[in-house]
Amino acid sequence: MLLRYALQTVRARKAGFLGAFLALMCAAALITACGTLLDTGLRGSIRTERYAAAPIVVSGDQYVHRTTVKHKKGKTKLKHKAKPIAERAWIPEQLRTRLVHTSGVARVVPELTFLAEPLTPTGTGGRTAYGHSWDSAALTPYRLTAGGAPRAADDLVVDSDLAARAHLRPGDRLTVQSTRAPRAYRITGIATPAAAVRHQTSLFLTAAEARRLAAHPGQVSAFGVLPAEGADPERVREAVVKTLHGTTAQVSTGDARGPVEFLDAAAARTRLVSMGGAMGGTSLLVAVLVVVGTFALTVQQRHRELALLRAIAATPGQIRKLLGREALIVGAAAGTAGALLGLPLGAWLHSRFVALGAVPATLEHTVSAFPPLAAFAATLLGAWAAARIASRRVATIRPAEALAEARAERTRPAWGRVVAGLLLLAGGVVLVVVLTSLRTEPASTPVTYLAVVVLATSVALLGPLLVKAAALLLAGPLRLTGNGGRLAAANLRGNAARMASVVTPLTLLVGMTCTVLFVQSTLGDAARAQAREGVRADWVVAAQGPGIPEEAAQRLRARHDTVTEVVRTTVRIGLDKYPAQGVTPAGLTRTWDPEVTAGSLDRLAPGTVAVSELAADQHHLQPGSTLKLTLGDGTPATLTVAAVYARGLGFGDLTFAHDLLARHVDNPLASSVLVGTTRTQKELATTLREFPGLRVLSPAAADNLQADRQQTNAEVNYLAMGLILAFTAIAVVNTLAMSVAERVREFALLRLAGATRRQVLRMLRTEVLSVLLLATSLGSGIALAVLTAFSLGMTGHAAPVVAPLLYATVVAVAGLLALTASGVQGRAVLRVRAVTVATAKE
Repeated sequence: MLLRYALQTVRARKAGFLGAFLALMCAAALITACGTLLDTGLRGSIRTERYAAAPIVVSGDQYVHRTTVKHKKGKTKLKHKAKPIAERAWIPEQLRTRLVHTSGVARVVPELTFLAEPLTPTGTGGRTAYGHSWDSAALTPYRLTAGGAPRAADDLVVDSDLAARAHLRPGDRLTVQSTRAPRAYRITGIATPAAAVRHQTSLFLTAAEARRLAAHPGQVSAFGVLPAEGADPERVREAVVKTLHGTTAQVSTGDARGPVEFLDAAAARTRLVSMGGAMGGTSLLVAVLVVVGTFALTVQQRHRELALLRAIAATPGQIRKLLGREALIVGAAAGTAGALLGLPLGAWLHSRFVALGAVPATLEHTVSAFPPLAAFAATLLGAWAAARIASRRVATIRPAEALAEARAERTRPAWGRVVAGLLLLAGGVVLVVVLTSLRTEPASTPVTYLAVVVLATSVALLGPLLVKAAALLLAGPLRLTGNGGRLAAANLRGNAARMASVVTPLTLLVGMTCTVLFVQSTLGDAARAQAREGVRADWVVAAQGPGIPEEAAQRLRARHDTVTEVVRTTVRIGLDKYPAQGVTPAGLTRTWDPEVTAGSLDRLAPGTVAVSELAADQHHLQPGSTLKLTLGDGTPATLTVAAVYARGLGFGDLTFAHDLLARHVDNPLASSVLVGTTRTQKELATTLREFPGLRVLSPAAADNLQADRQQTNAEVNYLAMGLILAFTAIAVVNTLAMSVAERVREFALLRLAGATRRQVLRMLRTEVLSVLLLATSLGSGIALAVLTAFSLGMTGHAAPVVAPLLYATVVAVAGLLALTASGVQGRAVLRVRAVTVATAKE
């Protein structure tokens, strides 16, 4: 019976449930989209291209491992953790001998993969270019369609895609920027892959030249294992695994070969899981807050109807069941529509991440039934829970009280609501305090957004009290605006709960938007400030291509300039990841000052390391301490701490000697070169004229270039949180429209009392501006508190960076949304004749 009545109610009150439907639908779409990103990170396929003809691939271990042993109550527990490394792990070439003698193996092909960028006007079409030995062409396989194989050190075979794009033929000359100085090669042949190769450009050289450029003597990046004819590939794999037992080499077959080939895609999986989880968690919290507020407004609009049901003997349990069934009906419809909309939304989000470079195209977008089903279930649960929360009071109070409250709002909110609001406020304050002690971005970012949501939730619960307080403060100014202002002040006092339902999404919109925008600028500006203060060089050499070769730095040193090459990567201390750089020790203090607080940079050498104060504090280090770490390619190293410095945010947490770090990165080219000299910019440019793509910049110009790169990285975070902000903006419009639509009878009575349509709209506009002022103050206060704590933890200074114009834009957009939504709905309500509304049945 209750289900039938619920269906009839939803059918009869379609307009009343529209707001809840939209809120739930947007929530389901958002959860589905975030779920598809998470699913892609967990199960997204990385198809092999280069190793298409090699059923078995042997490669290095791309993870750092840690196993902990715990003894508890007489039982021993082993816990294993693994974290990815930043660079390609190489394996000994001598393993080939063992593999060749493995049962069922016909051929073992060693693979060398290294940086090789062709310098052509047309580029590579967005593909990453790699160099290989021609001997490994069989792994795809590539077959010559023109010309012959490379034989001399300056011979080169290019793939057919590059040849067609750059109009290359055998006999042409092509300059290639690899791990050494740019070199002109003679194209001897053009090779076409037997399988589709869409994401990379391959350049093939002689084995000797490939080994020289790979710069890993005695090592290879992988082995391709070709089983003998008729051999079972699975048995061959098992035999290979047995042969390699006791080594760190990994054996991959099938789809597992893709991550070996595309290391960036494998690393992006971890990043996408983290990003999808953070987005999904934040969006779920925001969705719960918005949906509960929307249902509370829906129940409030039906207060009289529910009070009458109580008056005719409906029990509290029946009221709760009725509202729960209505919520499930609306939630099922909204969840289905939202889940279907979320699938293309997730695909679009993935494509934008690919376009921004946050996710490589080789990690394919995965679509499965799990994200939409999870979103559907979350929508149903959220709708049911929101209805239960919203109906708590009307279902429990006495029928007479329910009828009284249907005519006039309670003068004071329930004590349970106030206590819950104060507890959440205290919880938000605790999160803000905790944020001041978090000094790494991965740790502080989720806490930052969680603090905003928790504080906004406390605003939602304490909203009626806050609105009444604002009404008292604004009473005087509002009276000065005339009759409309006096009516607006009276409505703020008398309908605080309704106004509070509008304050909540506006507060969340302003607070979350300001936090998202200014977290990036706060961190980025602090890092750039440290970098500006620490660069003492007269000029900075930057590259438009993959980097600056060592030969360019040597050319500058020949003129007696002080030259500091900088190469960057990430390393791990235990499982903790830290940004690191390698710098030339000679004359370092002439070009670079990281603000050393202990020790001396004069001790920096291949056997030592300088660490930031953050790394020193976390691992209890000081000059002379021994530090065990894992370099970017997985090589373990034990070094002595030479110095501790303060400017870790601008330069990375660990600084090594350049020659040590450059041997353990995929791209040994310097990302920048600091030059201390008395020569002019033009003279330096003349010295480097033989090296294409290099620019000589002033430190200020280099700082501007870094700012542009930071902006590109920030766009990824803006996109990630942009959907949540868009959902919140929709909630603002939706809530305002519902709030105004409820007042159709009130507006009709004002019209019958002599008020004109313009006066009613002016009153409504004054109310919205008052609510906007309160929400902007609360949202700005929340954002300021959170940003200040974030800045204090990350930079050591309570100085968040807020762009006044951008902040004004945020407030203006929020105001425009509020005024537009209320104005459009208000005009729609006023189109109905006042007499018709006043004489209609409620």
